[in-house]
Amino acid sequence: MKRNPHVSAPIRRALFAALSTLSLAVAAVSVPLPANASAPPAPSGWTQVFADDFDGPAGTGINTANWQYTTGTSYPGGPAGFGTGEVETMTSSTNNVSLDGSGNLRITPRRDAAGNWTSGRVETIRSDFQPPAGGKLRVEARLQMPNVTGAAAKGYWPAFWMLGTPYRGNWWNWPGIGELDIMENVQGINNVWATMHCGTSPGGPCNEKSGIGGQKVCTGTTCQAGFHTYAVEWDKSTSVQEMRFYLDGVNYHTVRQNQVDATTWTNATNHGYFIILNVAMGGEFPAAFGGGPDGGTQPGHPLVVDYVQVLQSTTGGGTPTDPPTTPPGSGNRDAYSTIEAESADQQSGLTTEATTDTGGGQNLATAANADWALYKGVDFGSTPAKRFIARAASGAPGGVSGLVEVRIDSRTNAPVGSFAVANTGGWQAWKDIPANIGAVTGKHDVYLTFTSGQPADFVNINWFKFDH
Repeated sequence: MKRNPHVSAPIRRALFAALSTLSLAVAAVSVPLPANASAPPAPSGWTQVFADDFDGPAGTGINTANWQYTTGTSYPGGPAGFGTGEVETMTSSTNNVSLDGSGNLRITPRRDAAGNWTSGRVETIRSDFQPPAGGKLRVEARLQMPNVTGAAAKGYWPAFWMLGTPYRGNWWNWPGIGELDIMENVQGINNVWATMHCGTSPGGPCNEKSGIGGQKVCTGTTCQAGFHTYAVEWDKSTSVQEMRFYLDGVNYHTVRQNQVDATTWTNATNHGYFIILNVAMGGEFPAAFGGGPDGGTQPGHPLVVDYVQVLQSTTGGGTPTDPPTTPPGSGNRDAYSTIEAESADQQSGLTTEATTDTGGGQNLATAANADWALYKGVDFGSTPAKRFIARAASGAPGGVSGLVEVRIDSRTNAPVGSFAVANTGGWQAWKDIPANIGAVTGKHDVYLTFTSGQPADFVNINWFKFDH
């Protein structure tokens, strides 16, 4: 839950408006899901090692055999505001944390007459959640984000996440001990963010405080209007370990062991984790999307949790949920056809927003120094590609510019080509910008990397392609 906002005010306003519009459009065709469902049984090859369906009388507290309350504004002796700048005081009161009598946990932020916020944060007592040797761990929850959007949601920051056990009792060894954000959301936007934090801060191998993150829009019903299933799968059954993040069974973000150095990965994964559910108010992540809370923020909208369960597999068997029919990163992109920028298989520091460019859809936004996006399996064929063309727009202030670079197979490889971009007249003022590149043939992973001498966002990308 620790992020370093670098999103400029114009982009924040545009992104917030665009995603709010998208949320309303999706909500209009949504189908309500049942409010209460038990954790599904463990499929073949898996064992359920923890579960809570939150059954119990309405108005009662959590099961303290499974969970403990975290109260106040920090861990004892730890960073103020839990290290994120959030402004609420966490309590164990059933006004903030309680069962609803229908099989759900509700974590509800409240504001008193003086404008002070309270909310809830609960953690599993167990802190030994990790895969067995050569196996997998899956941590999953079915939940509904606080059902509030627009100005009334300003400052809301619900999360379902995990911290490395060595954090308990130390409080100052983040992010080296690892953090897995399975579900984060801010400002009532119809979007889920997933992130792995590791290494050192600021910067370091995991781009802290941003971390190695991905995101996805909720479909069918918005994240706020209905229940969805959020999960992380930590896989030690392959030669390169993976952290795979899922929304309703779709693997939309993956962090691989070989993306960071061996020491960083080991320090983040050679121990157990504990699970956290909370609703923060204000802090670094909401600050990147307009800030808050303020006088227009509505208290009383809960994070509703149907169940949490943890599964283990000792065999490295298949995922418990059906894979999507057309998974992200199918690895069959044509270099010479339009590649939508928002279709990235992995990215860091970027967001998506609705575009006003011809054809509509979405564009990749908030690109700043050290951000990047990965596109797997781009096929250049046998005739060398010699040119790169991108559809770009920029509303960067005067004096702010940067490079859009193309790298092949690794984001640390030298660029094969790049172009410079500064203000084009606005964040939706689109231009086709070409660049010559070194000859590329065959099938490769393509990285777009963004480099600037200033910290501000400097470019949006709608699509790109290559040419001979």
